[in-house]
Amino acid sequence: MATQLIVLAAGQGTRMKSDVPKVLHKVGGLPLFAHALNAGAVLNPERTVLVVGHGGETVTSAAEALGIGITSVTQEERLGTAHAVAQARPALEGAGGDALVLYADTPFISAETLERMAAARAAGAAVVILGFEAADPARYGRLVMEGDRLARIVEFKDASEAERAITFCNSGVVLAATDTLFELIDQVGNDNAAGEYYLTDIVAIANEMGLKATAVACPEAETLGVNSRADLAAAEAAFQAAKRAAAMAEGVTLAAPETVFFSHDTQIGRDAVVEPQVVFGPGVTVEPGAQIRAFSHLEGAHVGQNAIVGPYARLRPGAVLAAKTRVGNFCEVKNATLGEGAKVNHLSYIGDASVGAETNIGAGTVTCNYDGVFKHRTEIGERAFIGSDTMLVAPVSVGDEAMTASGSVITEDVPEGALALGRAGQTTKPGLARRLFAKLKAAKAKRLEKG
Repeated sequence: MATQLIVLAAGQGTRMKSDVPKVLHKVGGLPLFAHALNAGAVLNPERTVLVVGHGGETVTSAAEALGIGITSVTQEERLGTAHAVAQARPALEGAGGDALVLYADTPFISAETLERMAAARAAGAAVVILGFEAADPARYGRLVMEGDRLARIVEFKDASEAERAITFCNSGVVLAATDTLFELIDQVGNDNAAGEYYLTDIVAIANEMGLKATAVACPEAETLGVNSRADLAAAEAAFQAAKRAAAMAEGVTLAAPETVFFSHDTQIGRDAVVEPQVVFGPGVTVEPGAQIRAFSHLEGAHVGQNAIVGPYARLRPGAVLAAKTRVGNFCEVKNATLGEGAKVNHLSYIGDASVGAETNIGAGTVTCNYDGVFKHRTEIGERAFIGSDTMLVAPVSVGDEAMTASGSVITEDVPEGALALGRAGQTTKPGLARRLFAKLKAAKAKRLEKG
């Protein structure tokens, strides 16, 4: 049966104290709303609707930039969760199948949980609610079960003493037949203190219509919502803990796991070693056996098998390191490829360049790639030797097995096997250093005498 996905992302998030829409704040380098969309993707939705409100154009643009196929609709007035879901109706006209409602600020619903909700629907429940056993249930709506039937959802303020003793609580996530969902929403009223249309009311309405409602349980951690900066930090901590555990379970060595930070899409191969204080931005893959040494930062980069990066190295987007390469301390690589066995070990910048296999880049080398308007490339062949403190003024090429002398400024192509030396001749003045120091010291003494 086809599934439609509705993600509610219209909340302003006033507790975030931010000019940025709440759902654009990131966990693991990915906006909150995208985590919800990725969670729902496990059910292979036929259509996906993102209900936006505050900052809606910005949220929609962010979704488009991520390449996530959605239809965006706007909730102009904030009249409650049922009203928000109702805004998706035109986008789902004639869709049929089931509709899953997720929340953009609840990023950790698992694939297994959604599959169990789908199984409950397939078993005959008209409405499936996601619940959890709460450690501290005071602020949550209670799910009142009668066997496998969900009789009603009761808000704490409206609950009896017996109902308040219930610890099975409502997450707000709903799965129902698409047509049934909107039929139930049509009957939701707003006769409550807030004057809002609550999605939770569909359970009581379904029961009155003789439709079966049930609830599926998940761990409380999956229902963690993000409403404040503190919540965001807690979500990031939970995300990182899960990613670290998963990496180690797959055979990655983390010397100090609590100091390593992953992104949502970080991929690290077996027997890779990650030292302390390493940050992986989005778009990083690390092949088996590689070493990422301490205090390195990687983003949009690929690290080949048995390569060594760091310590104190930075790989920026477009950095591609082949097997057995080395990028050492205080080196930066951006939009550049390093061939197998190439070395950039000390204090160098390699940007908009290609470096051939087995080439050695000496300390202090810079590919001067930017002229103030355009970027230009540097091409370095295989088994070349770039002397320390070489400035390669792009566009320029250095052939296979060529060499540049230390301290050179290279502005012309260097042929294969050639030595290029581009530095001013040295001038030596015998005895001048002593005379100069004597003069300076005398001047200093005179200044001190004057006070």
